[in-house]
Amino acid sequence: MSKTFDVVVIGGGPGGYIAAIRAAQLGLEVACIDAWRNAQGGPALGGTCTNVGCIPSKALLQSSEHYEHAAKGLAAHGITTQGLAIDVAKMIARKDAIVKQTNDGIQYLFKKNKVAFFHGRGSFVRAAAGGGWEIAVSAPAQETLIGKQVIVATGSRPRPLAGVPFDEERVLSNEGALAIGGASGQVPARLGVIGSGVVGLELGSVWRRLGAQVTVLEALPVFLGAADQQIAKEAFKAFTKQRLAIELGVKVEGVETGAAGVAVRYTGARGEVRLLEVDKLVVCVGRVPNTEGLAPEAVGLALDERGCIAVDEACRTNLAGVWAVGDVVRGPMLAHKAEEEGVAVAERIAGQHGHVDFDLVPWVIYTHPEIAWVGRTEQQLQASGRAYRSGTFAFAANGRARAMGAGTGMVKFLADAASDEILGVHIVGPLASELVAEAAVAMAFKASSEDIARICHAHPTLGEAMKEAALAVDKRTLNA
Repeated sequence: MSKTFDVVVIGGGPGGYIAAIRAAQLGLEVACIDAWRNAQGGPALGGTCTNVGCIPSKALLQSSEHYEHAAKGLAAHGITTQGLAIDVAKMIARKDAIVKQTNDGIQYLFKKNKVAFFHGRGSFVRAAAGGGWEIAVSAPAQETLIGKQVIVATGSRPRPLAGVPFDEERVLSNEGALAIGGASGQVPARLGVIGSGVVGLELGSVWRRLGAQVTVLEALPVFLGAADQQIAKEAFKAFTKQRLAIELGVKVEGVETGAAGVAVRYTGARGEVRLLEVDKLVVCVGRVPNTEGLAPEAVGLALDERGCIAVDEACRTNLAGVWAVGDVVRGPMLAHKAEEEGVAVAERIAGQHGHVDFDLVPWVIYTHPEIAWVGRTEQQLQASGRAYRSGTFAFAANGRARAMGAGTGMVKFLADAASDEILGVHIVGPLASELVAEAAVAMAFKASSEDIARICHAHPTLGEAMKEAALAVDKRTLNA
């Protein structure tokens, strides 16, 4: 006998588990299916984000930043260290413990909100006779569910280089890169990274701090093409100073693996043929929507030209009562974007008016310095022909940043030339990931740069750099 639910969510990552919880809060009977397993074969809710993405990468970034600060930053504070060493295996174990805490926390939230959880892979079978959709759950669970409404939140998986599959020993995806040194406790002497996006820069930063010689190869001729280029250039200078070698405009010609490591043949920006020999190679050339095992063809669920599940602005698919959110649909592959879509869809199913403003989804890169932005870049405004004013403020002139020894970077405001409405805020510097939230709130309420400039910010704080950059739009900074 099939179990019937008001909502069946396929996928327990940020989009899926948040959608399930919100739907349950709204009084619906909800089930969530997720196939992730921990090392013991048990459930590991949280998807890529929790298991091999956002959470573990931030744990390793924090550990590696502590190590580098102890090695290079404490002396300026009059603190001397002797015999400094890194226990990589213990660092990896800490990361794994944090992942497990998060996995367990989601299970607790399911119990608290009365969400039924089924451990296994969910796939479409057919339209149910009485309405809704029949969903099979397999491996390790063996169940058949009927969802009056179905939310697909199956996420994405890393894209390999053509002809170069991930073996997670020499050629690594983000998953393998997060486990380097776990058993041996060794940091690779030479690490190659293909792709200078979020994943490549963050993981490259981790292992550079721990002693690896890291070379990043990027196909684009510019650094961080999606970011405001003034901010990107500032970040590039900072990373180069840290001895993170980044080569732009390259074309990878071939990759060969062997007992000694990995050899990457590529053509440089000037057409020269070069060879990069490394111990391990991390490939970060994007991600692809994960519809494997979902069986969309069984029910005629439409995909777009990129293999994403085709949806409208409300996340509706071509099938009545079937929705899709997160990495498996169009838009940025960001955990917080997936969460917002999950909440909005749950509320729409319950008859409410869920909403996501895709123009106000913040972007963050957790390097040191951090990079974050929300809204339009200067390049986008120039291309659109919109008249604007800009203002910048350097963290070198911020008292709190100087006290922290974190004076690298700046805040940049972009505002409409006539109305002064904030159109974009771009940050490279300390805790940019936290500072960008003020910008997102301000922009959500159509605030002007003058509004931020007139609001009292506590002193001394990094947040004062936001106020000063807003003042700079009107060319009246007070501390620069």
